[in-house]
Amino acid sequence: MTEDLVLPAPRDAVTDAPGEPLLEVEKLVKHFPVKGGFPIRRTVGQVQAVDGIDLTVHVGESFGLVGESGCGKSTTGRLITKLLEPTRGRISYRGKDITRATRRELAPIRSEIQMIFQDPYASLNPRQTVGKIISGPMEINGLQPDGGREKRVRELLEIVGLNPEHYNRFPHEFSGGQRQRIGVARALALEPKLIVADEPVSALDVSIQAQVVNLLQKVQQELGIAFLFIAHDLAVVRHFSQRVAVMYLGKVIEVGDRDSIYTRPRHPYTHALLSAVPEVNITGEEAAQRERIRLAGDVPSPISPPSGCRFRTRCWKAQDKCASEEPPLVQLSGNHTGHLTACHFPEDPTIEARDEDIVLDPALAALEEGAEDD
Repeated sequence: MTEDLVLPAPRDAVTDAPGEPLLEVEKLVKHFPVKGGFPIRRTVGQVQAVDGIDLTVHVGESFGLVGESGCGKSTTGRLITKLLEPTRGRISYRGKDITRATRRELAPIRSEIQMIFQDPYASLNPRQTVGKIISGPMEINGLQPDGGREKRVRELLEIVGLNPEHYNRFPHEFSGGQRQRIGVARALALEPKLIVADEPVSALDVSIQAQVVNLLQKVQQELGIAFLFIAHDLAVVRHFSQRVAVMYLGKVIEVGDRDSIYTRPRHPYTHALLSAVPEVNITGEEAAQRERIRLAGDVPSPISPPSGCRFRTRCWKAQDKCASEEPPLVQLSGNHTGHLTACHFPEDPTIEARDEDIVLDPALAALEEGAEDD
């Protein structure tokens, strides 16, 4: 970065309007070297974990990033939070390029971008008390809240639904759901503007998943924090996110608002994902059979992905053009504004609404009905 680069001012000096771009990712690439050979270990290939993606998260927005295991979702989250350095591309936060920022240059905004990790058992230091875990970020950033750090930690514990008296307990004394709540409290300690939640409920029981998702939704709505919600569970993403991006083998292949993605998917892969969501017959009545799309073959290796469209080796619509030309991520005719798809032969936009295809589990369904009643 250049010496005259001015990073964003602290949160108390800038008021961001809802709907304005908060985080912008352009042509982001992350390749991991593959070592081989004897006796000298040399680079013999590259794992193309993330290969040229574009994303925008707006102020106060909940943005979902979905895809199957190994598609690059978690790597994307770690690149955005600067836990990994990108191979190429640009990461812009509040209009300023932070792609190659040093630790010192990142200091003014480090506290504004926080992360909730997938594994609530591995993300907490077992040798530290809950109070120390949550107050740690405040100590590192030199923050001294009104009334002291202990008071603030106890307030955060109460916000996430834990007993403030648990301040001096250790992580092993808590269940998985409680530990994830501790992780949420730690992420909130610095009053961030953006939280990257990397599959925050995938390691939890279904009933606990609903509680944690509801907690995150409450935090997002009441505090105005933007979320990048990474998950592979389509029902959870539908419940939480306002906009959704679908990834496949390191590429974003479709992005749009929640309703248009779930009711009118244009990319064949998104169509297949939605058709694979299990049905839950809550009423006990005989349900009509709906289409199931079973994809042929396995996901190609990210070390040597297919040419052109990466989904073509499993796509029932693939033609010669798909192998020779990579489809751009663009808005197609018949799409809602902002609904972008990367496909040469997209699905019909008049496809029957898929409200019955995406059936939430009973716990999440109850939460969604409760939210509508409110």
